[in-house]
Amino acid sequence: MIKSFFYSGVTALLLSGCGQLSQPDNMRLKDAFKDRFHIGTALSVNQIAGRDTLSERVAREHFSAIVPENCMKSMYLQPNEGAFFFDEADRFVAWGETHQMWITGHCLVWHSQAPLWLCVDENGSNVSPEILTERLKNHITTVVTRYKGRIKGWDVVNEAILDDGSWRRSKFYEILGEEFIPLAFRFAHEADPDVELYYNDYSMALEGKRNTVVQLVKTLQERGLRIDAVGMQGHIGMDYPAIEEFEKSLLAFAATGVKVMITELDLTVLPSPPQNTGAAVESNFTFSQELDPYAGGLPDDVAAAWNNRMTDFFRLFLRHQDKISRVTLWGVCDDDSWRNDWPVRGRTDYALLFDRQGQAKPAVQEIIRMAGGNTEK
Repeated sequence: MIKSFFYSGVTALLLSGCGQLSQPDNMRLKDAFKDRFHIGTALSVNQIAGRDTLSERVAREHFSAIVPENCMKSMYLQPNEGAFFFDEADRFVAWGETHQMWITGHCLVWHSQAPLWLCVDENGSNVSPEILTERLKNHITTVVTRYKGRIKGWDVVNEAILDDGSWRRSKFYEILGEEFIPLAFRFAHEADPDVELYYNDYSMALEGKRNTVVQLVKTLQERGLRIDAVGMQGHIGMDYPAIEEFEKSLLAFAATGVKVMITELDLTVLPSPPQNTGAAVESNFTFSQELDPYAGGLPDDVAAAWNNRMTDFFRLFLRHQDKISRVTLWGVCDDDSWRNDWPVRGRTDYALLFDRQGQAKPAVQEIIRMAGGNTEK
């Protein structure tokens, strides 16, 4: 039997092995987690501008923290050198303030979605280390200063390390080597000494990346630079990563003395194309029906498995709540998840806590129940 699944008040099907709900059916996620950690979501321009009122309503009702999906990436904020565009970012921050959200900026330095001019000259050749340093300083200082006291934390550097733990050979690395990361953290701190600063990456359950990120944090600390948290992107699947490996990384990062954030959380039920690993946004594979098996809806057994796996991860987060400052979903409702178009455009995925009608899935009430009581199985 194929059907869509959603939470429909008192009649919702609870996950196998769970008892009666210990929380009211109408309790919101942000209420359940208010004394544990921030529960957040990524918002798009459509939601902030009022063009997606369904997701905007769900975000407002259920989440206590927000991060911008795209509007604060450098290619949008400074498409041409010295020509900043803040309209959408300003609207995003104002929306968060109106609804009393914890606002995170995303992201200051990232090899992807960066403007072409940033690292090259008019002939397309790499600029000197001095020029790139000055351009990074100008961008970071201008952006962070604009939102000083309003944005609570910044993803300073995003995805600088490969899955095996080696450094990504980005333009930043080609020109400045590993030094571009300490520079970015220093410039951000100088622009707003009170704002929290984060390093954010995917595939963080892998041992090679885990070890390099731990060393990165220690290096920044030894140099007297501020780093408040490590962001573990949660782009997970039904069979990866192993929760035990995810937990090892969480504990390793926390052992350095920083907080851990679970960022960009979503859970795909779709098959991965061959040799597809990580969450590299540039990955792109040709559509085929075999890679889009649930266009008409999820089978009951797949829906139940999804709810169980998402709940298992939240059980882990609650067990280590003393180490975690924020858990953020990468999107609000299934229809606006990037998983529908990545790494294969045009698929139908079911990656988030709320379905295409804005209804909470069974996992939501189980997560709320756990947040109010025992987190052990």
